[in-house]
Amino acid sequence: MIRLRFALFWEAVRIALQSIWAHKLRAFLTLLGIIIGVSSVLLVSASIEGLETYVETAVSKALGSNTFILARFATSGRVSDEEWEKMVRRNKAPKLEDLDFLRARCAACDQIAAEMSGTHNTYFGSEEMLDTQIRGVTANMMYLTDLTVEEGRFFTDTEEEHSTFAAVIGTDLKEKFFHSVDPIGQVIKVESYPFRVVGVLEKMGSVFGNSLDNVVYTPIGAYHKMFGGRRQLNFRGKSTTRANFDVAVEQVRVAMRARRHLRPNEDDDFGLLTTDDINNNVAAFTGAIAVVVIPITCISLLVGGIVVMNIMLVSVTERTFEIGLRKALGARRRDIVYQFLIEAFVLAASGGAIGLVLAFVGANIIENTTPIPMTITLAYIILSLGFSGGIGIIFGIYPAIKASRLDPIVAISAER
Repeated sequence: MIRLRFALFWEAVRIALQSIWAHKLRAFLTLLGIIIGVSSVLLVSASIEGLETYVETAVSKALGSNTFILARFATSGRVSDEEWEKMVRRNKAPKLEDLDFLRARCAACDQIAAEMSGTHNTYFGSEEMLDTQIRGVTANMMYLTDLTVEEGRFFTDTEEEHSTFAAVIGTDLKEKFFHSVDPIGQVIKVESYPFRVVGVLEKMGSVFGNSLDNVVYTPIGAYHKMFGGRRQLNFRGKSTTRANFDVAVEQVRVAMRARRHLRPNEDDDFGLLTTDDINNNVAAFTGAIAVVVIPITCISLLVGGIVVMNIMLVSVTERTFEIGLRKALGARRRDIVYQFLIEAFVLAASGGAIGLVLAFVGANIIENTTPIPMTITLAYIILSLGFSGGIGIIFGIYPAIKASRLDPIVAISAER
């Protein structure tokens, strides 16, 4: 019995494939909706997954891993106007004197560094580089971020203590100013202040079109000499291990509250932001996009399903004699239903497979022409193929039932 059913099933598959092959152009045009729907769903989902990966990588590159930021204001998402006004009145910027206090009281911290930054023009001879990020930092900043010195060195603790006008430059400045000259030992100007180049950083690339290589790192004391206290001071910290990251953040929070003499019932008067906060906010944002966009792209799959149902109804009309003959020879109603359901499923699943191939091609093109990595996950592949095959079965039910209800005598005589 099982062998007979298996033979009948494959016979239905064979007939379905023969019917599709006999009308190749019509079948392809029918599949366009399914193909477009599946490829759209996969490309959109890949873009969302890729965007999340891209932002997380960019955050890690710009801020470093297992790091946190302490500043006057530090939030990972939007806050209400009321909360913002409250923060403006309550929060106070950290001071450089707080740095040693925090270092002494955070046993779980590997490093804590200070940073001030702003955008200024830089010069070398007659050449000018616009909108360079000038970062005044403590010497240990390079241990908190993904900074790698390609030429020369980073400035030392001694140069930091003496507020030496030393500069570690990004590759944009090297390519602009020193394309045929050794940059080490050369003097550039930040606005009107001279800085001697002691190192060149390895190329870091860009984030959303903003270069990370148009940058100058200098001792924080030198930066303070140039611009005074007009720039907000931030602290950046890193835990000794990933496992005790939360402990490090909490130790810094407790120490800063003690430094500010805050009572237990008072809110923090400073901002504390972690890379996890940023990544979680990005994940929530991309998840919200997926909830809205993916169902919209699935509408094209529904349209494709309607087209499949329409073409199956046409097929039933064209094959009335065949259906009547099969029933006259002993085929049961469920055999006819199986035949047309299998044909609808194969038709839609074929469209899903073609759409999958096109999605991979499109994803590869996008990944090679943009900085966004395209990630087509197994879950989305299964969802798209299963959904497209399911669409074929759902929209093939009515034509299949209609075919199974044909009277064999009427069906055969209708061909005459």
